[in-house]
Amino acid sequence: MERTLAIVFDNEPQAYEGSRALKQLDAEGSIAIHAAAVIKKNVDNTVTMKQQEEDFPISTVAGTAIGALIGLLEGPVGLGVGAAAGALAGSIDDLYIAGVDAEFVDDVAATLTAGKCAVIADVTEEWVTPVDTRMEALGGTVLRKATRVVEDEERAKDIAALRAEIDQLKAELTRVRGERKAKLQAKIDNLNARLQSEFNEARQRSEQIKKESGAKVQALQKKAEKAQGEIKTTLGARVKEIRDQSEKAQADFKHLLAGQLKETAARLEK
Repeated sequence: MERTLAIVFDNEPQAYEGSRALKQLDAEGSIAIHAAAVIKKNVDNTVTMKQQEEDFPISTVAGTAIGALIGLLEGPVGLGVGAAAGALAGSIDDLYIAGVDAEFVDDVAATLTAGKCAVIADVTEEWVTPVDTRMEALGGTVLRKATRVVEDEERAKDIAALRAEIDQLKAELTRVRGERKAKLQAKIDNLNARLQSEFNEARQRSEQIKKESGAKVQALQKKAEKAQGEIKTTLGARVKEIRDQSEKAQADFKHLLAGQLKETAARLEK
């Protein structure tokens, strides 16, 4: 199962030791690391990247799931990150990209207090004992969440809600005149812009998932070529899981695309 890990340590040396131990688990085949970074929470509530691992399939965090999570951990002082996600522009989209929910972000933020460090990682693991045992021995607190690679069900709900609101305002538009009509039209135009933005973001996310999944599969296949027995079987299962999730993401986006094209056609007919 693909999971996002946030392993919190009291200081940098412990975090670096935790990062090395995590890489050892990857080398042993206990887990597969797709991306990882070491971060530090500063006293002003900002986050500093202390180390970015480059020998994994996803060698940069910018625009990735763990990059989005790191950005969310810089929530306003005194405000829960989950609450901030509902109040700050762009944060909901960061949650989509991170593939986690606001509750997980809040849990990590509450544990990663000023001065502490964390190893943030995108991994595949079949059971939690290897990571938990190794990290706890090093003084780390492990928080994990199954990564929601396919988020289009939630995005589809958002798009449906926007469309319903647009339809309601359009119906009202036929019953008003003058200044009120102009104001309603302005609201409709704004909602249409938001709808197009949602669709564009869904397209970008679909392309990102496809690219990241390809990198993960390629790396796992290379490992499988050198592996034998149970480890080879495990790696094969991981490849299948990632491919299945990617294909589901592409299918869901095509469904959204079909809905958008149908909506556009209906408008043209009117």
